[in-house]
Amino acid sequence: MRAVVQRVTRAAVRVGGEVVGEVDGPGLLVLVGVTPGDGPAQVERIARKVAELRVLRDERSAVEVGAPVLVVSQFTLYADTRKGRRPTWNAAAPGPVAEPLVAAVVAALRARGLTVATGVFGADMAVELVNDGPVTILLEAEPGAA
Repeated sequence: MRAVVQRVTRAAVRVGGEVVGEVDGPGLLVLVGVTPGDGPAQVERIARKVAELRVLRDERSAVEVGAPVLVVSQFTLYADTRKGRRPTWNAAAPGPVAEPLVAAVVAALRARGLTVATGVFGADMAVELVNDGPVTILLEAEPGAA
């Protein structure tokens, strides 16, 4: 499982022109990609890291300051671009595998007391953000790793 975490002053995701999830004020935008071998251990590791990562102002975490989080599924985090000019998505989990794991990340963040908004899994989404800093961090929880 991979997550790209961006510190934002605001972020929103739209589907069909309608806002379906947003962070208004300082918080985090988290793009989550899943592989077929991911499971509960990877969900827990990513959720813990996102919640406790000290990347907000004054080296504080989302849990410490109650910062909102916007989670958006992002299978393209597993693009393979080693050959040619057209990426392949073979390393990304199919929707029926990935969707419940992304939902589990959201649930694990909410269980930590965070306010979490989401995109719509599998939808054509328009994501807009104001990256604060800018701060962008890649988190990885490899399959089989706890």
